[in-house]
Amino acid sequence: MDGENKSSVTTFILLGFSEYPQLQVPLFLAFLTIYTVTLVGNLGIIAVIRINPKVHTPMYFFLCHLSFLDICYSSVFTPKLLEILVVEARSITFRGCMVLFFFGCTFVITEMFVLAVMAYDRFVAVCNPLLYTVAMSPKLCALLVAGSYTWGGICSLTLTYSLAELSFCGSNIINHSGCEYSAILSLSCSDTHFSQMACLIISTFNETSNLVIILTSYIFIVFTTIKMTSSGGLHKAFSTCASHLTAITIFHGTILLLYCVPNSRSSWLLVKVDTVFFTVMIPMLNPLIYSLRNKDVKETVRKLIISKHLSHSI
Repeated sequence: MDGENKSSVTTFILLGFSEYPQLQVPLFLAFLTIYTVTLVGNLGIIAVIRINPKVHTPMYFFLCHLSFLDICYSSVFTPKLLEILVVEARSITFRGCMVLFFFGCTFVITEMFVLAVMAYDRFVAVCNPLLYTVAMSPKLCALLVAGSYTWGGICSLTLTYSLAELSFCGSNIINHSGCEYSAILSLSCSDTHFSQMACLIISTFNETSNLVIILTSYIFIVFTTIKMTSSGGLHKAFSTCASHLTAITIFHGTILLLYCVPNSRSSWLLVKVDTVFFTVMIPMLNPLIYSLRNKDVKETVRKLIISKHLSHSI
């Protein structure tokens, strides 16, 4: 008998931030604005990369996929968050919840590994600049990205299966603003040992392997920059890595904060706020981080604005 047949619960209720009714409209407007900026910013990054032949390099290839993933996982989470802020019925079907979880988890894990791949890309660019275009060939770049998407899908499928096989026969109220793993797990009336172990193993492996790749890459980058004698080389190395280092610090810092939060009812508000920051704010911050500190992106945007202005003048 499968998990769906054993469950009497077919619909979940998402509490979101319903305990703060006076904040529903301000939060809706704030999240809608952030989501709009996220879509415009990330679509803008993708458009700039496609328009400017100068940035058709491995670094921008990975950045293009990062922007695509930001749009995807923000679009999985944010529309439902906006809906439950303005609609009385905050319900979602069991299958709908599993679908949202699957795609959200896939895109987050994929982005995690794309950021690790970008750290390796920065390592090659700084430590072996003369061999950069050979080492980071288009075929290797495509394989690294394809591997990230594939692994994200496999991990997400495993975790979604571990949830779908559980029985839900008691409360159907999810104390969260989305279909978050631990929040769903807490409602199950069956043995959750397999689900907990699957989550622990996958989460630990993914986070550890990512941090090892990132830290190793940046240790080599630091040693290489220390050996540089010219200030120009140091400045170029710093500007090459600063945006990525900022992005991974925010991304992994938020994940590690979730790991450190104690599993108790009193900590649910912090979990909800941290999850909203992770799924709503970070996708908006990434295009700002990469565009504000990136000379090529700023130059392309400036040329587009000038050409648009000239065409209107004519």
